[in-house]
Amino acid sequence: MTRRAGRTRRRLFEREAELAAADEALSELVGLRPDDVEPPERPRGALLAFAGHAGIGKTTLLAEVRRRAAAKGCTVLSARGGDQEQQVAFHVARQLIQPQLAGSSDAALRLQLGSWYAIVGPALGLCTAEAGAPPDPQGLRDGLDWVLTHLAVKRAPLVVVLDDAHWADPESLSWLAAFAPRAEELPMLLVVAYRPEELPDHAQQFRELPGRAGHRPIDLVPLTAPAVGRLVREQLGDDADEAFCRECWAVTAGNPFEAVELTAKVHDRGLEPNEAGAHLLRDLAADVKGSGLISRLERLGTSTVRLAWAGAVLGTEIPPALAASVAGLGSEEAARAADRLRDARILTGSDTLEFVHPLIAAAVYRAIPDGARVALHGQAAWSVIDAGLGSTAAARHLMETHPEGDPWVVHHLRRAARETLRAGAPDAARRHLARALSEPPPFGDRAAVLYELGCASLLTEPATTVNHLRAALEESIVDPAMRQGIVYRLSQVLAHSDRLGEASDTLAREARLTNDPRTRLRMHAERFMWDAFRADEPDSPARSRRLARLADRLTGGDLTERYIIGLRAWDAMLRAEPAAVALGHAERALKGGLSWAEEDRGFEVPVLVALTFLYGDRPGRAEELFAAGTAEFERQGWRGAHLSFAYTLLAYIRFRRGRLAEAEDFVRAGLRLAERVGPRTPVEWYALGTLVEVLLARGRTDEAVRIAEDHGFGEPFPAAVTFPDSQTVYGELLLARGRPKEAAVELAAAGRRLDQRGMRNPAWCPWQLHLALAESHDAPERARATALEAVHRARRFEAPSAIGQALRVAAEVSGGAERMALLEEAVAHLERSPAAYELARALVDLGAHLRRTGHPKEAADSLYRGLEAAGQCGADGLSDIARAELAAAGLRPRRLRALETDALTARERAVGVLTAQGRDRAAVAAALHLDEQAVTRLLSAVYRKAGTDEAGLAEAMREALPEARDGGRVP
Repeated sequence: MTRRAGRTRRRLFEREAELAAADEALSELVGLRPDDVEPPERPRGALLAFAGHAGIGKTTLLAEVRRRAAAKGCTVLSARGGDQEQQVAFHVARQLIQPQLAGSSDAALRLQLGSWYAIVGPALGLCTAEAGAPPDPQGLRDGLDWVLTHLAVKRAPLVVVLDDAHWADPESLSWLAAFAPRAEELPMLLVVAYRPEELPDHAQQFRELPGRAGHRPIDLVPLTAPAVGRLVREQLGDDADEAFCRECWAVTAGNPFEAVELTAKVHDRGLEPNEAGAHLLRDLAADVKGSGLISRLERLGTSTVRLAWAGAVLGTEIPPALAASVAGLGSEEAARAADRLRDARILTGSDTLEFVHPLIAAAVYRAIPDGARVALHGQAAWSVIDAGLGSTAAARHLMETHPEGDPWVVHHLRRAARETLRAGAPDAARRHLARALSEPPPFGDRAAVLYELGCASLLTEPATTVNHLRAALEESIVDPAMRQGIVYRLSQVLAHSDRLGEASDTLAREARLTNDPRTRLRMHAERFMWDAFRADEPDSPARSRRLARLADRLTGGDLTERYIIGLRAWDAMLRAEPAAVALGHAERALKGGLSWAEEDRGFEVPVLVALTFLYGDRPGRAEELFAAGTAEFERQGWRGAHLSFAYTLLAYIRFRRGRLAEAEDFVRAGLRLAERVGPRTPVEWYALGTLVEVLLARGRTDEAVRIAEDHGFGEPFPAAVTFPDSQTVYGELLLARGRPKEAAVELAAAGRRLDQRGMRNPAWCPWQLHLALAESHDAPERARATALEAVHRARRFEAPSAIGQALRVAAEVSGGAERMALLEEAVAHLERSPAAYELARALVDLGAHLRRTGHPKEAADSLYRGLEAAGQCGADGLSDIARAELAAAGLRPRRLRALETDALTARERAVGVLTAQGRDRAAVAAALHLDEQAVTRLLSAVYRKAGTDEAGLAEAMREALPEARDGGRVP
């Protein structure tokens, strides 16, 4: 190119209020407000949102904000949405973050990003995607949160500016819209400008962002006549008369862009800015935009028009050589055309070209004849590939071409889809593959494209995924491995859509068609797994016998065999075979490894194996497995349903151990993630059931009822088996609300459903225990028989916690000497178990019975022990009962010993810091200078080191921290 040109700084008219808001926000950000005598203790973040129609001056205003921010020493990140780049995943995110990290070596990037490297790196264009399953969109957004939060902490004060947000790509815009409210908690000013009439649905949050200090987004209004007059005189001279200036205002309606362009036209034509020439302004104004602009462009010559068209097709930040290639021009001819476009104020820039204003770019693009526009996009795709920019960059152009059955187009769209999916943008990948399917692909590739399309739609459109995968199976498939992959993925999506019967039938049908014994074995394994979760399985005992025969002769030599052995462990636990049998199979399944994040397998079997240890009274082993599995999820960027299950079931383990406060923290984190997945999904049922049980144990029945009602926790219950069983928890909730008859109906129904499937272990589902309590109001003898049957089943399983819990409930529905004997035996069993909350309940019940039967000394000892145990568990309602019993005995509750009080404080501190009491883990990780994987390791290490000794928790935290962190401070 022969000359350099760029934008000059423009004066702002009538934007004093907007600039004052920006100045106030910047001053607070750097630590000093204009009216402060003393600076505040810490910088204050803020949000600024400007809304206005095209040409109203948003870009000029944001340029001035950037200039002022840089003058105050702020780190400035800026990005701009582009009309032609809306379908390029993470285009805006890359503009914002990539320049801050792109100069680093790969080793430095790995150090900076930690466990987020493989998750956010591909999305930001910093590295290629590694093999394995892609991150889920929520996991990627969490990773981007961490990166931006980390930049805010490391490079404070930080100013993030996004212009033309209405044109930002959906992936970036949905992330920033969700992140925006957190800016106030960080040393960050987030400034956004958009056209309100063009803001897409996935960014409606921006309409609610405060413009400043709680106000709505600041609306930019047109300039008044005096302001346009000042603008005209600044451009054309002070001799411009009032009538001319007023006519400029009238024909531009106070639009700053049009007013500036109009004055430039007046200058170019050499018109005198007086009343005599005012009548020409309307024709000149029409030349600024729309058909007038296009007519002016056409007068510049064919090659100039072609270069402008090429630029409009390429979008923003246009490489001159690439534009010349798309336009079909030589370098010298393209340089001359670019000069003419700059002189005409259509393009600006030198090393990189850009349209002077998005209005001009949009007008030029719309003016391209349809056939020429399609051809230019096709040429752009070829030019992008030839320039080495890759399939993903070419894909947006291929999307605009007409289907012609071109294998080259299909190849690059499929390749772009793979790259985009691995970068964490399944919607963009789905669009690419849908276009590839319509090309159409060669006959032999159609099944593969349908399979890939199904995989890309899995997280967002499961019903569509089922259709694509079933269509793929109807194609002629030569490769058996591909057909098997389609079958496995189809069964997964059916199962996760609560269609477990269809998943099982799909696998059974395919197993009959295959001749490969190892493939058939895996299909049997997958079918056993989904049948284990079916609430409507027609012949569960027969399936259990087949599973036992198969698993008992396997050695665990490969993953499929270990999955089958793991399922055998779970089945043995459900059917109340002795705990030693179930645990033995669980240990066999773990030999050789049982990853939670295998790319083409679910995480269900590893979870079932871990829970087998829980129900077998080895919760420490279960927590160890859950901590490792959660770390795998986070490394993969799986932060949707996967991580929600992990947090929820970890909470369930804590609940079973009697650590109720910690359980509540974890399950609330799981529920928040589940709510992002969607309502009434299996993951939400898990979280709600666990949270209701935890709240009931803590004595907060009203809160449990409110949460259940808010989330529709009740009939119809899911078709999948959940832990805890949803219908049983609902019956327990009815019982706690004083509605025993309704509770008995629900619990009896749950019992019939589970019993006919052979699921008879009260350690897993204590429906009989709650049913006995419900029946005790009207049918005490039946209640006693129900409870004693549960005791019999628990004794068969041989886990002390299950036996103790069953004995305690049997005592509650029994009387006299039998109650005393049952309670004493319950305490004896529970003292040998990890079930601290159940032990506290048994101690309080025993103390209350001893008081009523005239044994004051023994009663006091049991009640004091029960009160202390309840306090350590966080069971406030049980503590109140114990205090009431002590008061009835004429005794005062003892103060907790200092050591125990310190232990409680340490526990709450550890959980509060490491799980942030419901706040975002990414923000906590940044504040601790840890990545989220390190936070998980730290939490795991704390409890592993502390064991069951609560008093050692604070010391364990101090010891574990150096193993997990990479420097920085601890709150």
